[in-house]
Amino acid sequence: MSELISIVVVDDHPLFREGVVATLIESGHFDVVAQGGSKDEAVRLAEIHLPDLMLLDVSMPGGGIETAHEISAKVPIIKLIMLTVSEQEHDVQAALKAQAKGYILKGVAADELVSILCDISRGESYISPNLAINLLMRSSEDAHKKTVEDFDLNERERQILEKLAIGMSNREIADDIHLSEKTVKHYMTNIMNKLHVSNRVQAAIKAYEMGKRGL
Repeated sequence: MSELISIVVVDDHPLFREGVVATLIESGHFDVVAQGGSKDEAVRLAEIHLPDLMLLDVSMPGGGIETAHEISAKVPIIKLIMLTVSEQEHDVQAALKAQAKGYILKGVAADELVSILCDISRGESYISPNLAINLLMRSSEDAHKKTVEDFDLNERERQILEKLAIGMSNREIADDIHLSEKTVKHYMTNIMNKLHVSNRVQAAIKAYEMGKRGL
């Protein structure tokens, strides 16, 4: 059996938090090493346990974004993920600036949450596709009007980027175009280098932007 992913869950609503914890434990992929309900608890638990992942609620006492900033500065090895009801663009942008690797809405299905967190633990990033699209629509007027040709993407990279733009994970892309997930990850690395972005979230936003102009 592969090593469990250590995780801390921080949310000030105990009933919701316990439900998330139960989901993660039952999946067989996670070791929930601690729980908390505030910024102070989150920072303390991060420093004590050094988990692989930490789930934070944006609106928890002390502020989830502020918590992410402090933890990313003190313990940058931890991958931070926001799990929240907030669809506010400024919260999404602030979370990304705070080095969050994921921004997940609380309406997500249990099995999808598990899948997303497993992907993030392997080095991927995630943001709800609808939120990514909204961010792009707000910023598109100021964005550079580049097309796929400007970035010298080949046909396979273009195909993968199109699927990334509609929210598909590496695993889903691999299944859809009959490649191994490892090969897709290799292509994604090349794509991110060519697009001058540092993660899949930024690549997805740029892909959608180019898609509106005929990717």
